[in-house]
Amino acid sequence: MSIRSILKKLVVSAELEEQVNEIKKPVGVYGYDPWGYNTDSFMIGLSLFKKIYENYFRVETHGLKNVPKTGRALVIGNHSGQLPMDGVLIGYAIATRKEGPRAGRAMAERFFPTVPFIGNLINQVGGVIGDPVNCIKMLENEELVIVFPEGIRGSGKLFKKRYQLQRFGNGFMHIAMTSKTPIIPVGVVGCEETMPSLADIKPLAKLLGIPYAPVTIPIPLPAKVSLNFGKPMMFEGDIDNEESVTEKVEQVKTEIRRLIDGGLLRRKGVFYG
Repeated sequence: MSIRSILKKLVVSAELEEQVNEIKKPVGVYGYDPWGYNTDSFMIGLSLFKKIYENYFRVETHGLKNVPKTGRALVIGNHSGQLPMDGVLIGYAIATRKEGPRAGRAMAERFFPTVPFIGNLINQVGGVIGDPVNCIKMLENEELVIVFPEGIRGSGKLFKKRYQLQRFGNGFMHIAMTSKTPIIPVGVVGCEETMPSLADIKPLAKLLGIPYAPVTIPIPLPAKVSLNFGKPMMFEGDIDNEESVTEKVEQVKTEIRRLIDGGLLRRKGVFYG
């Protein structure tokens, strides 16, 4: 019996296994899809993350019903917190909801999947290297893809810039328009405070070959997180008109800003409420 099989027996409840099995996921006979996703690893990951989601970050969701139960979709959110914790939290929320659970595929920074062992683990639980080709092919398979257009500009920003949206790339909008995919905006509140960065040691980052080297704490703080999902947004037009595409990107960015502001107004405190 493999280590994965043993772990599955030890940590995966019958209820969770039944719920994950409801997710229509095209995998081969060994439980993998072309990007390395594995059904059993996904179940184990959800099981191990349950207490972190519910008891450590005490995640609240608003508007989760706006995420479609079936069909292609792009979940677009703000990025923060040094580590890709926001993508994991969004993915967990969608995968464990009672009605229409889905295995969201988070586009990861190119650096993370290259890390030995960690890269394989990220792939097995649904993460995919952030490449447009991967994104397009998954949407063609009617998957739900989670994208953070700020990239490392958002995740690696300093604490003094918390909740200040950084520049969004236009790539996601090109993909959404070309593939006629709805965009589900989500404003993440709380991850900014999990690993506050006071500085970025750029020479060290260059030496180590990593995107940034933040001066921060080694373990995420238990900030209370809220995930605020907006209604689906559809866009049409000339994808070759970059000015028009940028305007549409700004519309999504404005909606995410609104969702963040709503989440900030609702919360009673950073670590409670």
